[in-house]
This record gives sequence, structure tokens and C-alpha cells, in this order.
Amino acid sequence: MKNTNRFISLLSDYGFKVTFTDETDTLFLRKSLTALIQSPFKIKEVEFLRNEFPGLTKEARGGVYDLSCQDENGNYFIVEMQLGHFKHFIQRAKFYAFHRFNTLVERGKYNFDNLTPIYCISFLAKNIYPESEQYYHFATLKNQVGEELDRQTVHIIVEIGKFDKAPQQIDNDLDKLIYIMKQSDTIKDNSQLPEFAEEDWIAEALKKVDKSKMTSEQRMWFEMSMAKKGSIIAMEREERQRQRTEGRAEGRAEGRAEGKKQNAIETAITMKKDGMSADKIAQYTGLSVEEIEQL
Repeated sequence: MKNTNRFISLLSDYGFKVTFTDETDTLFLRKSLTALIQSPFKIKEVEFLRNEFPGLTKEARGGVYDLSCQDENGNYFIVEMQLGHFKHFIQRAKFYAFHRFNTLVERGKYNFDNLTPIYCISFLAKNIYPESEQYYHFATLKNQVGEELDRQTVHIIVEIGKFDKAPQQIDNDLDKLIYIMKQSDTIKDNSQLPEFAEEDWIAEALKKVDKSKMTSEQRMWFEMSMAKKGSIIAMEREERQRQRTEGRAEGRAEGRAEGKKQNAIETAITMKKDGMSADKIAQYTGLSVEEIEQL
């Protein structure tokens, strides 16, 4: 069955990039950052920074941020999107924040005065804090009785899976952002759009992920990103399958073939949810169009 959803998910690689990292139109990013850090003042400007960073020493590891930028007041923002489970996610987030902190100190020649704040923002599709009912976490350095000691580095974690507010319950920009991020790819027509979708920052973001407004170049970029995502998913699953079957003398060939078939089916389901046509999915997975339509 053809996917009839109108918008591409903002949680997808394509959706995140065209809405959050569009250097020609930063309204959505600026409004989102303002809401996420709970600032009473609007962020007026953002400068995109290099998102790849080297290790601080020859032995140290580097990394790649999904998004790195700085506002007109010198505040640094590191934004990460995590769709699946990642065992040491918070350690990775701390590593990214510490790396930026070390860079600031190094530039100041080890002078700790006037260090600008660092906001490490993480959007998580899966929940990592099952004991907490909160879907939005704003974490600073505090003592044993909850008194704040320092907020030079702030970790903001959004567990999108926990968010369950209906549109009529939403009265702030943070919840509007989370709602749109979670629900955008479930909307089929204008009747399903909440009233706040008419606000300029959200309307502009939705326009960028509206399938009906995509140019042929944008469509090709979207399909290429989906193909890349599907290939990565398939490779990861094949590797897990290889590890499970390694060392088994009998049935290895049959198990590998069955595993590849299942990988192809799971990849096709993922690509189908993101709106890719059956013909394109068939090209990337090796499944027949008939098999894909039955999924």
C-alpha cells in the first residue's frame, strides 16, 4: 500500500537537515533553540560551525556533531539526533560537551573567565530514563540538595517517545516543537494539522518536508538519504546475523540467506514508512514490487 502521509518525518536524516540545518532560513532553528534552553529572550542570529572535530591529542578521538552553531551572544549549541538505542549515549553527549569546553579554555589560554555557555541538546526517539516521567530534561551541575553550582555546560535531553500531549493541551513553543517532530509524518491532510502549525516557524518547517512541494532535486536527495539509511540498517543487521551464525558448521548458508531476506524486508518496511515508492525500494532491497506492496 502506498504511503499517503503528507510530510517527511523531522526525525529522519533528511527531515532534520532541511529544517534544522538550513543556513538560508534559520527561523525554525532559532525558535527551537530558544524554546529548548527556556530563554526569555529571542535568539536573533545563529552562525553554523564546523560539525566535525579532531581529537585534542594524537591519541584522542574526534567526532561529528549532527549540528553545531553559536548565537549572537556567544552561546554554543551542539544538537544530536538519536533514533535507536545507544548504550552509552549520555557518555557520548558529555564527551562532545567536554570537547567544546576544552576548546574554549584552550582559546582563552587557560583563562576561565568569561567562558560562554555550552548547550548540549539531544533528541531521542527512544527512552533512556524509564524511571523518570519527564520527557524534557534540563541538567546542570547541582549539589546533594538540588542547589545549582554551575550552568556553564547544560545538557538538554528530549525523550520524544514519552511525549503524549494532544494539540489542545499544548501552550508553549517547546511542546509545539516536540509535537511536530513526533507527529509530522502521521499527518495526511490539513484537517489533521494543529492550529499552531500556522505559526510562521512551524509552517516554514513543514513546507520543507511537504512531499507535494518537493522539487525533483529534493526528491532525489530524499531518496538517496533513504537508500543510504537503508543500506546502513541492512549492513548492521547483516553483521549481527553474521556474528550469531559464526562458528556454526551446518545450516550456515541457509541461515544467511534467510537473514538477508529478513533484513531486506525490515529495510523495505522502514523505507516504505518514509514514503519511498515500491519501485525504488525494490531496486535497493532486491525484493519484488509485489512483496513490498504486501508489507
